[in-house]
Amino acid sequence: MVAATVMAALTFVALYNSRQDEFNHAMENSRNLVAIISSDLARSVTLYDLSLRSAVTDAERPETWTLSPYLRQRVLFDRGLGSPISVDAYIVDAQGHVKASLSGNTYPGLSFAHRDYFTVQQNNPSAGLYISNPYQSQVRNGALAVALTRRINTPDGAFDGVALVSIRIEYFVHLLDNIELGTHGAGVIVLDNGTLIASRPAAHRGIGSNYANTSNFASIASHQSGSFVSDGSLDGVSRLYTYAHVPGTPLIVAIAPAVEDVLADWRKRNMLAGAMTVLFGGAYVVVAWLFAFALRDKARAESELQRIAATDALTGLSNRRAFDRRLAQEWRRAQREQTPLSLLFIDIDHFKRFNDTYGHATGDEVLTVVAERITSGTRRAVDLAARYGGEEFAVVLPNTSLEGAIKVAEKIRKRVESAGLEHKDTQSGHVTISVGCASCKPPEGGSAAALLAAADAQLYVAKAGGRNRVAWQTGAVQAVA
Repeated sequence: MVAATVMAALTFVALYNSRQDEFNHAMENSRNLVAIISSDLARSVTLYDLSLRSAVTDAERPETWTLSPYLRQRVLFDRGLGSPISVDAYIVDAQGHVKASLSGNTYPGLSFAHRDYFTVQQNNPSAGLYISNPYQSQVRNGALAVALTRRINTPDGAFDGVALVSIRIEYFVHLLDNIELGTHGAGVIVLDNGTLIASRPAAHRGIGSNYANTSNFASIASHQSGSFVSDGSLDGVSRLYTYAHVPGTPLIVAIAPAVEDVLADWRKRNMLAGAMTVLFGGAYVVVAWLFAFALRDKARAESELQRIAATDALTGLSNRRAFDRRLAQEWRRAQREQTPLSLLFIDIDHFKRFNDTYGHATGDEVLTVVAERITSGTRRAVDLAARYGGEEFAVVLPNTSLEGAIKVAEKIRKRVESAGLEHKDTQSGHVTISVGCASCKPPEGGSAAALLAAADAQLYVAKAGGRNRVAWQTGAVQAVA
């Protein structure tokens, strides 16, 4: 009886403690989802900001406005602004009228001077990149959008208008629609002033409403990232919020599975174990041992699932989740030990064209070969090669200077090139890769997300330079070879 009582007590204690394990597991999943969405948002904002900077520079040149409308449009707006997530891009004069647009329309009679993105840039010369509150587009039949803007100045520094990109609200909603939140879970993207950009499920106040005065937002706004359990005051559902501010933007992403969903399995297990303990107290010792064996098997299964979850099934490399986690770890280590950290961003040249020509099965074989060449080019145990997505790969190189990273990048590029994989639709006649390389010594380099964005930007430089090459950057120093 004493043994049965002790074992029963231990079982109830273990069941109660596993409640926290469920919370920890839910928070880890939410952190991963927040990181994925934040990365997507940061990358999109960075790319659009580069286009806006270029548009501002050209708009401030008098000779731009002497060109024909067709040439002026080509000069002011690059192709990246025509992606599906953007509605249009504009150059607006100091009175709020459209001077030029990506679509070619100037919308006579319309003025954007009343928009917040216009007045902020007009009144604040140092506003920089400004992300607006959601608004109903005057040129898209009232469709909701968010504007990214930068100020245009006259030669003497006076306000001369704004360059803006209008992004569909559907883009933000789509980011939340692609994730699993549970039956009563929620996800939101808000501005740091409390304005709602997107939510799932749809908020009853609607997009553009302000939640700055709510207790939940007060907790979110006061820290860069974190987790907390809400009181359910908004809709009666208590949720486990995990949030993060998107680096370099006023955007905040929050994922909030319902506590009820998080603990559903735990409650079922608790009720079953409790019933077994009460009904079969005399045989509890045997049951406890069986339960211990079951837990052991479960731990082994979870360990195997974790290994599988961190590995790309096709190439055998680490997957995106493992890469994000490792990059964050190495960033903290490099920051703590003041050692350099380098990152390679790799893309197979013209891979879509390859798939169209040879088929996806052959394309998968190429991905496997390229992955093997990347692995053979990074032989240190501390290096991590990962499949970032599609035909993109990434390599984390801890304690590696820019010069060392460039050597590794060149080695990988040459190994892929020497594989001689046929690709008749390219100039070289075989499969090649382009590599973007970035390096920094934290904290001077900014953040892990900034380092990733820098490597990604250099990948675009390598592609623009003709592909099958390495482009690199460190701090403000850039070079291509």
